[in-house]
Amino acid sequence: MHDIDHPGGHDSLASLLLLGRRAREAAGHAELGFVLANESFQLAPYRQAVLWLAEGGVHTLSGISQPDFNAPYVHWLERLLPGLAGRAGAQALAIGPADLPADLPSGLAAEWHDWLEWLPAHGLWLPLASPAGEALGGLLLAREEAWLDAEIALLAEWTAIWQHAWAAQRGGGRPVRLAARVGRALDLRSHARSLSVALSPTRWRDTLAGLRERRRLRWLLALGLVLAFPVRLSVLAPGEIVPAHPHVIRAPMDGVVDQVLVQPNQRVKAGTPLFALEQTSLDARLAVAAQALATSRAEYRQQAQQALFDAKSRSRLATVQGSIGEKEAEVDFLRRQSERATLAAPADGIVLIDAPSEWVGRPVVTGERLATLASEGDEEVEAWLGLGDAIALEPGAPVSLYLNTSPLAPVEARLRYVAYEAQQRPDGSFAYRLRADIAADSPRGRIGLKGTVKVSGGHVPLAWWLLRRPLAAARQWVGF
Repeated sequence: MHDIDHPGGHDSLASLLLLGRRAREAAGHAELGFVLANESFQLAPYRQAVLWLAEGGVHTLSGISQPDFNAPYVHWLERLLPGLAGRAGAQALAIGPADLPADLPSGLAAEWHDWLEWLPAHGLWLPLASPAGEALGGLLLAREEAWLDAEIALLAEWTAIWQHAWAAQRGGGRPVRLAARVGRALDLRSHARSLSVALSPTRWRDTLAGLRERRRLRWLLALGLVLAFPVRLSVLAPGEIVPAHPHVIRAPMDGVVDQVLVQPNQRVKAGTPLFALEQTSLDARLAVAAQALATSRAEYRQQAQQALFDAKSRSRLATVQGSIGEKEAEVDFLRRQSERATLAAPADGIVLIDAPSEWVGRPVVTGERLATLASEGDEEVEAWLGLGDAIALEPGAPVSLYLNTSPLAPVEARLRYVAYEAQQRPDGSFAYRLRADIAADSPRGRIGLKGTVKVSGGHVPLAWWLLRRPLAAARQWVGF
């Protein structure tokens, strides 16, 4: 939008005749509109002009070859001019020229002051109509000074001449928005002017900057949507398949392992001998205790016979009888220990033991673990969550174990519990023990198979899923 410089003095009638010739010789609609919006200045000075068509919108702006239909000024005109020409209180504006805002109804006149941001204080509306009397639109002229009656009459005559030229260009038909735009698109002079403006260095840089900015905004919006997408928070941990309710075989007494009577992973029945402890010293102690018991019984019989004649022997009977009870208890204890020296399976299951040969000759203490007896089909998943992976987990959370032997067929399970206290692992690290029940329809691996466990928690934004560990590490280093 550019202001038009006022030319030097000239005869108004000659200027009107010259403009009539320019209108008749116009090569197209774009040139005809350009003549009306820009060269009408020869009849009366003005600062801005707008050619508006009832069914085509803003057609031509003074000072530019092609209006930018995305500009805020054009958008504002598209809202202003239809209301100016179509309100019930402004019907007179469609009949003849009107001085704005003096000829406006009180409501529109009050709004004119809100339009001073875009237009000068005094406007002139020149309605346009076809020879058949149909309203085409109008020409809006604006300047700082009030309009003179002579200027209004001269401009009204000029617009009447222009209307005939427009009707001749259109073949007498009614203009429509699509046809007007097609005409402008086919007007080579208009294209040349638009191309020169579009190819100017300033316009080219502004266009590229706008495209880059819009592309950047689109990428930022897409990135924001992706980062806000909810995903399920999950962690990985080493895991394996372990017995769910194992029977632990422990040493019943201090001793030395004499024989291992089973092989690793052997299926056994209840009562099957598993281990035999060395019994040499136990048998010797049992023999000594049995001999001492026999001696005490013989002494008791002797004292009982003498008690018939000797009162002193009668007094010793109680002592000898107590010694017999002591010896009997010792013999019974050693006999039971001898029986327990052979460890039997408490139930049916699989014996979990490693390197039986290493147990032979090894001294054990009471309660020491020798082997584990696991029931078939009674397995569960065990995993160790590192301190940095201890996310909030609820019982029943999905757990998947990807075994090293079959990574494509995960073992599906449901979380049973997570230990509250971290334990030290053999490698020196601390972790939380996790146990999960294997689903009934899930494939089951052999006890002892290891792999990687994936534990899934609640849903969080993708941004939190990506930044949780980096933020935790940064907090440890920075301290806030």
